[in-house]
Amino acid sequence: MILVTGATGKVGSEAVRLLGAQRHPTRALVRDASRAPRGDVEIVTGDFDRPDTLDVAMRGVETVLLVSPAVPAQEIAVIDSAVREGVRHMVKVSSKASADSPVDRRRGQARIETHLRASGLSYTLLRANAYMQNLLALAPMIERTGGFLMSAGDGRVGMVDARDVAATAAAVVTAPGTHAGRTYRLTGPGLVTYADVAEELSDALGHTVEYRRTGPAEHRAAMIQAGVPEAVATSNAQAFGLIAEGDAAWLSEDVESITGTAPRTLRTFVADHVAAFT
Repeated sequence: MILVTGATGKVGSEAVRLLGAQRHPTRALVRDASRAPRGDVEIVTGDFDRPDTLDVAMRGVETVLLVSPAVPAQEIAVIDSAVREGVRHMVKVSSKASADSPVDRRRGQARIETHLRASGLSYTLLRANAYMQNLLALAPMIERTGGFLMSAGDGRVGMVDARDVAATAAAVVTAPGTHAGRTYRLTGPGLVTYADVAEELSDALGHTVEYRRTGPAEHRAAMIQAGVPEAVATSNAQAFGLIAEGDAAWLSEDVESITGTAPRTLRTFVADHVAAFT
């Protein structure tokens, strides 16, 4: 049995769909049953902040796909529950992790990964670059102003489609022994800038979408004004500032080597989601 946490999110929901379609015995952990993904899978409700519900979800599970917003206390609770219930292998969807990073969520990822390594579980880490799906958050600003504000400068990013991360995760959890102890870096096929994003959106929408460059402080203020929680806005602005310095300019062939299929391009992503920007 495979347990997928975060089964209503962009990676978890697609992984559940793929595993169900492939007829792998799969259990999807959700907090709200009304939002549970549809498909040939078992649904179980639980809460990352309630270890008793995690233990129930883990019973009879051999492999866990850990997907969540990466709150350290919550993911550590999932790891500890897996240990208590005799899970054999955990596949964690992660991102850039560094214990001394100025970005809080990267320090959090490092803390979680350290705990996982020390847990005694067999594990695999899937370290994804920036998700293309995050571009969907720009849609309201584009509709309202004809462009978007960003503090990434001309930094290049190996953006990856969350569907390709999910496909990679699904391949790994169905053959975990092959990938034990491995860390994979998941990216799209090429490096892109946010100017490239504006160009692709302009072509798809039939009108100019402007990329407005700004500094991290101004970007943070704009996000807070738009309703983003202050802590999240601070972390985002720090991350985009690092992108401007080349922090996300890395590529890997791991998606294709694991799934046998080339990852989606930015152009494909935009074409598939153009309705969200109109």
